[in-house]
Amino acid sequence: MVTPAANASTRARPNRPTRDAERTRAAILDAATQEFSRHGLGGARVDRIAAKADINKRMLYHYFGAKEALFLAVLEATYARIRTAELSLSLLDVSPDESVRRLVTFTWTYYLKHPEFLTLLNSENLYRARHLKRSRRLRAMNSPVIDTLAQVLARGEREGAFRRGVDPLQLYVSIAALSYFYLSNNHTLSAIFGRDLSTPNARRARLAHMTAVVLGYLRP
Repeated sequence: MVTPAANASTRARPNRPTRDAERTRAAILDAATQEFSRHGLGGARVDRIAAKADINKRMLYHYFGAKEALFLAVLEATYARIRTAELSLSLLDVSPDESVRRLVTFTWTYYLKHPEFLTLLNSENLYRARHLKRSRRLRAMNSPVIDTLAQVLARGEREGAFRRGVDPLQLYVSIAALSYFYLSNNHTLSAIFGRDLSTPNARRARLAHMTAVVLGYLRP
């Protein structure tokens, strides 16, 4: 006779391998993100990734294949995180001005909190986006934020708050670039101009400047 407890145990077993696999994949991706952001694709070592994830190399290859395939998986996961965070901004629920302020502030703050995002992009650009071009997921991940920004711009036009004919993709790239260049070149800019651009006051001034620049461009 099979007891209810035995039935419950039997029902739980099929889910355990799935949960274990998800935890293993997550551990590998986390370790690989640290390794690739610190050493780039060329300098990263599978041995170190496996050690950080507390698995053997065979397991790593089982889940992700070669090192370049793992690098692509890291890039996709990195982009997925920022796109998911962008969706939480509720840009369509506030005024067009506030939507743009939120997007500028979010981009700046996200880059500050996630320096690995910048270093991974720098690394992939060395390869002319060779890995991202193979991604089947990337374009679908990127399109929602551009579509949302297009709606914000259209509403701003209708209300007379924004100029006509602004390309949402160009605007998004400009917002990203204003943060990206300042942060990725912070050490060299500080050395060249003899001014510490990493202090809290300098960062607050930078965010205020970027917001004013973008909103100033959008005015009719």
